[in-house]
This record gives sequence, C-alpha cells and structure tokens, in this order.
Amino acid sequence: MTASAGRLSAALICTALAGAVIGSVGAPLITPVATEMHVSLDAAQWTLTVTLFTGAIAGPVLGRLGGGPYRRVTILATSALVTAGGLLTVLPLPFAALLIGRGLQGLAVAVGALLMSVARAHLPPERSTSTIAALSVASTVGIGVGYPVISLIDQFAGLRAAYGLGLLLSAVALAIAWRTLPVEAPGERPRIDVIGALLLAAGTLGLLLVIAEPSIWSAPWPAVGALAGVAAILAGWAFVELRTTTPLVNLRLLGQAPILRANLAILIAGAGLYLLFSLFTRYVQTPDGAHYGFALPGVAAGAALIPFSLLGFVAGKSVPRLISRITERWTYTLSAAIAAAGALLFVAGDQSLLAVLAAIALLGFAVGGVFAVMPKLVLVGVPQEEAASVLSINQIARSMGMSVGSALAGFLLAATTPDGGLLPTRSGYVTAAFWALPLLAVSALVIAASRSVRG
Repeated sequence: MTASAGRLSAALICTALAGAVIGSVGAPLITPVATEMHVSLDAAQWTLTVTLFTGAIAGPVLGRLGGGPYRRVTILATSALVTAGGLLTVLPLPFAALLIGRGLQGLAVAVGALLMSVARAHLPPERSTSTIAALSVASTVGIGVGYPVISLIDQFAGLRAAYGLGLLLSAVALAIAWRTLPVEAPGERPRIDVIGALLLAAGTLGLLLVIAEPSIWSAPWPAVGALAGVAAILAGWAFVELRTTTPLVNLRLLGQAPILRANLAILIAGAGLYLLFSLFTRYVQTPDGAHYGFALPGVAAGAALIPFSLLGFVAGKSVPRLISRITERWTYTLSAAIAAAGALLFVAGDQSLLAVLAAIALLGFAVGGVFAVMPKLVLVGVPQEEAASVLSINQIARSMGMSVGSALAGFLLAATTPDGGLLPTRSGYVTAAFWALPLLAVSALVIAASRSVRG
C-alpha cells in the first residue's frame, strides 16, 4: 500500500464519519428543539426525519452525477451544501430555517455512496475492500461518538452550540475532501434523467412518509390510498427508466439476482436492526416509576451507545478477514445471528444494566457486520461507472428498512401502553424484541441461500 493510498483511505473514512455524526445530530436534540423553539415534539421529530428523506431522495441523483469525471466536483459541491445547512442550524433563525438546514445536512448521508465509489476506483483491491467496509460502518461509529458529545454540548452550552458541532464537522470534511480527493479522468458529461429523478423523489418521499408516520394508519382507507398512489408513481418511474437511453438507475442491472437479493436483504435486516436499536435506546431512558428500565439522562443514555459504536468498528475491521475465511454470505448470516443473540440477551436480562449494555454491544457488532459486508454483496458484477448508482439504491433500501423498524417499534410499544398511560408495559419491550427475530432470520436466509460471492 502506498502512502498516497493510505492518505486517501483515511480521508474518505474521516469524511464519512463526519457525515454520520452530522446525520445523527438531530436525535438527541428533539426535545430541546421542541422546548426552546416552542414547537410540538412531532414537529421537532422532523429535524431528524428530514435528513433521512433528503439522504434517500438525493442518493440516486448524486450517484449518477458522481459516477465518472464529475465525482470530485459532485462531492465537493454536496459538502458545501451540507456546510451551508449547518450554518442555518446555528444561526438564530425560525424553525423553518432549521428544518431547511437539517434537510441540507441530510446530503451528508447520501454522499457516502460516492465515497465508496472513490475507494473502488482509486485504491488497490485489498485496500479498497477494507476501506469500503469501514465506510459502510461509519454510521454505526458516528452514532456512538455523536450522541453523548452532542448531548453534553447541549447540556452545558445550549441547542445552537450543539448544532455548531455539525457545522464544524462539515467544514472540516469539506476541507479534507478538497485536499485529498483525486481528480477524475476526463470523460463524457453525465446526463440526468430529470423526469425519472422527480418521479423517484416523489415515490420515495411518499413511501417514507407512509412508513415514518404511523398515525396515517389510524384510518385504513387513507393509508391504502397513499400506498396505491406511491405504487402508481414508482410504476411510472420504472416505465420511464426502462425506456430512456440515460436512466437515472439501471433497473436491468438492479434486477440481476445478486443485487436484487442484497437489496431485499438489507431492507428486511434494516427493519429488524433498527427495531432493536429503537427499543434498546428507549428502554435505558425509561423514567423512574415504570418498574423497569434505568432512567438514564441524556448524556448517560448517549454514553450507553459507546459499546454499540466500538463493537461496530471492530466488526468493520473484522469483516474482510471473515470474508476470506467463511465467504460473504456466511459473514452476513453470522452478523444477523449475533443481532438475534443480542435480542435474546435483552429479553433474558432486561433488569440488568450490564446485560442490556452487552445486548447493545452485540447489536453494534451485528450492524457493523451487516453494513460492512453489504457493498461486497451488492457490487457483484457491477461496472465501475454504475457503482455509485447501485450503492445509492442500496442505501435507499437500508433507509426504508430502518424507517420500517423505527415505525414498528413505535407501533408495538404504543399497542402495549395502557389507556391514559405514558409508558408501555415491560412485556411490550419483550414482545417487540421477539418481533425482530423473524426479520433477521428471513434476511439471513435471503443471503445464505445464494451462491457465494466471487470477485
């Protein structure tokens, strides 16, 4: 490995970590936003949700823009927009400006696929594999780093200072990218399928809204109507993509068995993993008087995620070696099994903080393992110029799965909350944890039943 390859690898990982922390900034600040800006908790929740929306919607467009000679320019322009969004979150502006800023910061999540494509194109094969694995688990590590730090800053310096961390990190990431990203070889100017982009954005946004807003399911007919509308939009998008000469997403490529299986697996696994993540983080913060949980305050609850990040990082470093010994599909299956073990440990030891922290650590390893091996599974036979686009669609599938997991956690816990009560019963957490098991099992079967990945 040359020194320049090492510097590029480190720069890509640092940029991805900064983006992961920026994306997670909103989670610990939902209640402070509601309190200080005098909005409802539902409205404040959008400071987190909007980053998921913009990250998912922008991914395919950025993937197409950054698939060739304009990759460096695309990453730099996107990083500049993320920095501008960070500035909007820090300035004493109305809530609408904060939402716009958080939406721009969501682009930091979408740029991850471009960073992976840089690693695939410009690093030696062995270094490329380990770097892409590290980039895939950046979100896992970023959560454990970001949550406690952001909560601590908010506690001692206030809301705007906490958002200032995101601004600082985005500026640093922009500077790193400017100095280290290689100039791409000249090539044909990318053409964007604007109609396809608009249809995909509308369909993705509609589907995420249906998933992320469980209240829509209180009346079945509006929900069914919304899903039918989304299905019609996405069908129209597929019709356009299959007939245009420059599609936003190569659907024929995505229809190949290995890519289709990988996207289906991450969609299902994302639901199971994020269901458990939502349960564990909510459980440790359950206030006194519930006769369960540990009443951890914000900073301590954030610190409880440090094992999650540490084990996620370990998983990311271990995946290349595991792949060389037991293949990609069994590495994925092992990761899913470890997540299931974490769920069972939580069920058996939910009265012990040590046991719950161990379950969180196991979940971190599983998330790190699944995310790290996924690029290897989804990029089988994918041409270099299509890598960013394929990875972007895989990230949409991951986002959809995580949204389903979050909504499912809220639904299951709400179903076990007594009428007039604020907190679900302890059995509600146990039941919800069991719901993750079939999701993880099906996801593992989708991958384990396939042939081992080659090349």
